[in-house]
Amino acid sequence: MLTDSSRAADFPALHGIHYLNTAAESIPPVCVSEAVAEYMQHKSLGMRGRDFHFPRVEACREITAKHLGLATDEVSFCSCSSEAYNLLANALQLTRNDEVVVTDLDFPAGATPWLTAPDHARPVTRLWENRGGALDLADLAGLLNERTALVQVSLVSFYNGHRIPFPRLRDMVRQLAPAAVLAVDITQAIGRVVLDCQDADILISSTHKWTLGIHGGGIIGIPQKSAARLTTKAGGWYHIANAFDPDRFESARIKPGAASFSVGMPSFAALYALNTSLRYLDHIGVAKIAAHADPLVARVHEGLKELGIAPLCPAQPENGSGIVAFKHENTAVINEALLAENIHVMHQVGRIRIALHGYNTAEDVEKLLATLRGAL
Repeated sequence: MLTDSSRAADFPALHGIHYLNTAAESIPPVCVSEAVAEYMQHKSLGMRGRDFHFPRVEACREITAKHLGLATDEVSFCSCSSEAYNLLANALQLTRNDEVVVTDLDFPAGATPWLTAPDHARPVTRLWENRGGALDLADLAGLLNERTALVQVSLVSFYNGHRIPFPRLRDMVRQLAPAAVLAVDITQAIGRVVLDCQDADILISSTHKWTLGIHGGGIIGIPQKSAARLTTKAGGWYHIANAFDPDRFESARIKPGAASFSVGMPSFAALYALNTSLRYLDHIGVAKIAAHADPLVARVHEGLKELGIAPLCPAQPENGSGIVAFKHENTAVINEALLAENIHVMHQVGRIRIALHGYNTAEDVEKLLATLRGAL
């Protein structure tokens, strides 16, 4: 991943293209494709395949816990981050007397469950707005009080790559809103940046971006200290301790904390893939990936400024991320020029987002900047 030879061997799909869109979809290494094929071999065994499926889930739990800095019993899985946030809403059972803080740099999955609740149970939602692409903790302080039940943030913003200064944010929340649950979406961070948010009350991520996995998985990390208050009340069976006991129609005893978020049969294919992709990343080292890719991100910032383009988030020399984004009136023309050179970025109306992982190179960045220069 970090050298020409390993990149060619592990990511043959990257041959001939400049892929700068991992924040939307990653390119999995060959070993992940092999893991999914192995799942299909086991699935073809019918019921006997479960003798392989469930041990693989536990192996995935183990390596995921290592990446999160949590114990294995503090980690669980569901189908996607959106499901995880809806289960979190179910666990919290908020009312109109509660307040929730979300940011305008957050992905909809983390912000909308509090807006779609029925009127009688809809908490007051307070919006922490960015200034010039960054979230200022001074603005957060004025939103926190004794009624704050939840503070929802993304460690790295999907929109522009801004990274929350988590230790300072955590200290502020604990001081000014001691009853609040601190929830952190790490979808745009895990596998790419060294995490510093292990003592949040809940960590949530999808599995198909920087982790190099596939769709169909959601990661949940809930430390033991937060397990009792963050146990979902949703129906299901896999998270029920007495699902097949004689008293199962009299009461449902839900496993506490993270385990309660696995309400149904695990998405085995996604977890086979995640187990392999996270072990691949662990073998390389996330710190090494950051050390390789962060200078590439800095070069993109520098190059954009040379072209007179202001990134949507200021450069973050320390504790940065893999994402750079900008707005321009001619993004459709720019994207067409990039695609003509086999440069893949995220294009939405008026906005271009660039994402750099460990498989990206200085050549990718210079090709990007040269093509932008020509298009402009």
